[in-house]
Amino acid sequence: MHMNIDCGLRPETPKETSYSQKVWLTAAIVVLIIAVLLIARVVFNVLLMALAGCLIATYFHGLGDLLERKTGLKRRICMFISIVGSISLLVTLLWFMGAKIQVQVAELSNSLPGTINTVKDKLGETPIGQKVLGYFSDNNSKQLFDTARQFFSTSFGALGNLYIILFLGIFFTAEPSLYKNGILLLVPPDRKEVAKRIMDRISFSLKGWIKGTLLAVALITIMLAIGLSVIGIPVALILALIAGMLKIIPNFGSMVAMIPGVLLALTVSTNTAIGVALLYIVSQTIVSNIITPVIQKKMISIPPALTLISQLIMAALSGALGIILAVPLLSMVIIFTDELYVKKINKAQLIPASELDK
Repeated sequence: MHMNIDCGLRPETPKETSYSQKVWLTAAIVVLIIAVLLIARVVFNVLLMALAGCLIATYFHGLGDLLERKTGLKRRICMFISIVGSISLLVTLLWFMGAKIQVQVAELSNSLPGTINTVKDKLGETPIGQKVLGYFSDNNSKQLFDTARQFFSTSFGALGNLYIILFLGIFFTAEPSLYKNGILLLVPPDRKEVAKRIMDRISFSLKGWIKGTLLAVALITIMLAIGLSVIGIPVALILALIAGMLKIIPNFGSMVAMIPGVLLALTVSTNTAIGVALLYIVSQTIVSNIITPVIQKKMISIPPALTLISQLIMAALSGALGIILAVPLLSMVIIFTDELYVKKINKAQLIPASELDK
């Protein structure tokens, strides 16, 4: 005889989560994801500033190495001369050229609105020009000016952080082994040789980019300053400096730099505008396709389409600073991919199948 004894103990069923609890849980997850993405974007911007500091340190070290080879002085003295001499030279140039630059900036600011109106009047005289003016309707022009304002405000924000980047570069220059050894401490012992090789390749690549960029900036500035002065374009020095500074941005910089020069030339005559446009195109072609590749031979050859894609991505993420650092950052990504993935794949393909089966 079996007796059913019910002691009142029954297995507890899990409580069902209410609808409101599910809503609050989903909202908390969404807020957490947004917070993580915002923090990641801020951290990414800080890492970009650190990369800019590394580029400045690479420049100081390259100039210090050159002084050490040429003079035979101690390395610390050469590095001190490299840092102090570079900053002093920049301040001296700005001091002597500051008055003229200020006058030409004021002249350009005052003449540019009238120049735009003159260009509109001349474009309105031709059917093609009327179509161009129709494209730049109120909505399109407003969107264009908003984009330009956002770009330049981001640029000036990046310039506002220039002193932080400069100090980072000086710190990296003073004690490079401290930071290099600190990075190597985070790498497993069996991968330290690979890490050293990656850092050496990145150093060579960045040096090539810096050499090519500095030479391109100097040559473009000099060529355009002389050419625009000969043609008789006003504020030639400012236009040349703008083109030189924008040269650090591949693809976009050259096109943007040409706009104010051609607009001012149109106030003189159409033939003058064509001559100025040809001057910009020829100078950019000579520097970009002949001189810069010779200097940047230590840098990885990057396809133009890949460069453009990286610039668009970096512009969306970090604005002007991201566009400037897109090429060296892409070069670093390619080096990491080659060392950590491509070489492994190639090495595995060289191993016979009989060895893999063992």
